[in-house]
Formats: sequence, C-alpha cells, structure tokens
Amino acid sequence: MVKAKSWVMTQHFDGFPKKSDFGLKVEELPEPKDGEVLLEAVFLSVDPYMRSFSKTHMKEGDVMIGGQVAKVIQSKNPAFPVGSHVVSNSGWRTHTLSDGTGLTPILPEWPKDVSLSLALGAIGMPGLTAVYGIEDVLGLKEGETLLVNAAAGAVGSVVGQIAKIKGCKVVGSAGSDAKVAYLKELGFDEVFNYKTVGSLEEALRKASPEGYDCFFENVGGPSSDVVLQQMKNFGRIAVCGSISTYNDSQPQTGPYPYFTMIIKELKMEGFLQSRWEHKHPETLKRLLAWVKEGKLQCREHVTKGFDNMPAAFMGMLQGENMGKAVVAV
Repeated sequence: MVKAKSWVMTQHFDGFPKKSDFGLKVEELPEPKDGEVLLEAVFLSVDPYMRSFSKTHMKEGDVMIGGQVAKVIQSKNPAFPVGSHVVSNSGWRTHTLSDGTGLTPILPEWPKDVSLSLALGAIGMPGLTAVYGIEDVLGLKEGETLLVNAAAGAVGSVVGQIAKIKGCKVVGSAGSDAKVAYLKELGFDEVFNYKTVGSLEEALRKASPEGYDCFFENVGGPSSDVVLQQMKNFGRIAVCGSISTYNDSQPQTGPYPYFTMIIKELKMEGFLQSRWEHKHPETLKRLLAWVKEGKLQCREHVTKGFDNMPAAFMGMLQGENMGKAVVAV
C-alpha cells in the first residue's frame, strides 16, 4: 500500500487564491490491478490556465488539475514498464493509479542530459501551444513583426524564440528588468518593461514604428486595446491567455475593439493546443530537436517539495517565474 498525497481546492477562489483555499489529503492506494500502473510524480506543473479552468472544470473538494511527469513504480500493463516515465494529467497528486488512458510516454530519443521537467514546458504543453499559435493560428511568415506579451513566461519565451527561428522581428513585453534582460539574451529584437514605461502606446511605437503583423496575446485586459491600435492592416491575433483577468472578482468591461478590428480588417482567434492533438508526436520531436540544436533555450523556475504546490501556484500567478514554473517532488 502506498500513501498518496493530494492537494484539493477546498473552496472556489474569490479573487486571488489564498492558502486557505487548498487542503492537503492523504490516502492509501491499493495494488494495481491487471492493466493498471502505479505512478509516482517526479515533476508537477503550475500554469495560469488552472486558475481560469477552476471556475468551469472543478467543484469544491476536487483535486487540483494539472500535468506531471511521473515514474512508473508498479506495472501490470506491458505498455508502461517499471522505471519508465510518462506525462500524465493526474493533477496535484504524489501517486496515481492509472489504466494507461491519457498517459504519454517520454520520447524514446530524450537525451539523458536534458531534464524530464521540460516535458511540462518547452517540450510539452507550453511548447505545443507556442508552435500551434504561431503556425496554425497566426500563419507567421519570414520577415514579419510579432509582438508577444507575458514574454518571459512558459509560453511567451518559446513563442519569441520560434519566431526568431522563422526569421521574424520579435518584440516582447515583460514585467521586470530582469525579465527584459533574459529576453534579450534569448535574441528578442526589442523588449520593454510594461510596468515602468511611461506610455504603453509609445513603447510599442518605439519598438516597431511600422506596426505589427502578428500579436500573440497572453494577458488580455485594457492593454490589448492599445496593441490593436498599432496592428497593421490585415494583422492577425492569436488569443492564448488572459492572465490579467483570471483573478478578477468582477468581470472587466471594455474597451471594445470592434471598430478598430473593422477598420484594420484584423483577424482574432482564440485557441487551445488540444485542437491539434493529432500532431503532438511530430511537434514534440521538432521542439526536442530545436533544444538539442541549441536553437531553443529553456529556463525554469523550480520550487522544491510537493507541500509547496499552492505557494508555487500563487507565485506563478504573481509573475515570480522566468520561463516555466515547476515543482520538483
């Protein structure tokens, strides 16, 4: 019998999450039955979507949703031998019994000197999100100018690097001088700290006086309307996230960008990476190849200890991380 810990949402978040919204539970798991495996979490992910999805995909008392890299420690399923590693949407749990449904084995060609935690980041869901947003939603072309906000986050930092691989000019917006310096190291052409610029409009115009062909939107809120004013005609916007609104107790209202979209004939599309699930194996191999070639740099913000899951989650929502926020068990 294995003692398994899990973090549950004791009550729906009212505004920004607080420590009392989470509860730690312990239970004993039975031995695996035929066709089942017992997983032990190695790395767990904390992501912005968990805050927004908690409203629609969870009820009070549910285990917090999320992905993890786990090791198979017992197996009665030949597809998942003991000692192998998988990516699993098991949520915030140390141990999980699974019948194998939804488990994704780590790529067999994964290099030994590359941390498995990247399967939750640049070579995982955030990386997939970046690729599909750039290629399938925006249709980014060589020589175009791309703006990405929350640019030092798990998705934004990959978006900018892939755009550079494709021969584009990349402008990034981030929330600290340290993040600005990091993005310049990654090869972004222009970066600014949105918290310290006197005028977002002026910062955007200075970074790209000719305007923007594409906008990879991670933040939402009033700043997006400022960006739309500086899109080129027929510009494209991929709406990936709206982190500035996730903790609002009351929904934000306005400004309404419809007239700008009409006059500039803009195209705006929201998306989830799961739409292209059929392409995941091929896309993960491309991302891994870019990492091995040194074209895709990966930084992680690692919190140690399963007991620190809520703190890591709240820290990520406050923008403490550069790159992907993960918890190492």
